[in-house]
Amino acid sequence: MNRVSVIKGDITAIRADAIVNAANSSLMGGGGVDGAIHRAGGPAILEDCRKIVARQGGCKTGEAVITTGGRLPAAHVIHTVGPVWQDGLHNEPALLANCYRHSLELSAANNLSTVAFPNISTGIYHFPKDLAARIALETIAAFLEKESSITDVTLVCFDEENFHYTTHYYHQYVGPE
Repeated sequence: MNRVSVIKGDITAIRADAIVNAANSSLMGGGGVDGAIHRAGGPAILEDCRKIVARQGGCKTGEAVITTGGRLPAAHVIHTVGPVWQDGLHNEPALLANCYRHSLELSAANNLSTVAFPNISTGIYHFPKDLAARIALETIAAFLEKESSITDVTLVCFDEENFHYTTHYYHQYVGPE
C-alpha cells in the first residue's frame, strides 16, 4: 500500500487527522496558506496559538506545534515555520527538512494517522520550488520507512509549478502511483 499521494487543491478542504500550516513564528496568522487556514478554521485555532505563544513564545524555524482544527474538516492543525530562502547557504535545506520531520513526529506522537502538507516555504518565503519538493519527498519517505503509525501523507499543491515538481520527485522517492 502506498502511503503518500500528491494532489492539486486547497489544503483547507482536506479531511485528515491533521493538516500542516506553513506558519510564521508568531503563530498569529498571516498570508498565503497560513491566512487561509486561520480564516477557514475560525477563532479556535488562533486561541490555541495564543496559548502556545504564552507558554513558549512562538515557534522557531523548523519546529512544529499542534492546535485544534477548529471548523476545518481536519481535526488538528500542525503549525511549522519554514525557512525564508536567502541563498541556500544559511541552513535553509536542513531547516525545511526539519519542518516535515517535526510535523510527522508530532503527528505520530499524537496518534494521528493521516496528515496533509502544503508546499512549505515556496510562497512568500521564496524557497526554490524544485528543491523544496525534493526535500519534502526525501524527508517524508525516510520518515515513513521507520514509522508505521502514519498511514497516509498527502502533499497538497496549490499551484501548477509546485504540483509539477512534487509529482516529479514523488516518482523518484516514493515510486509510481
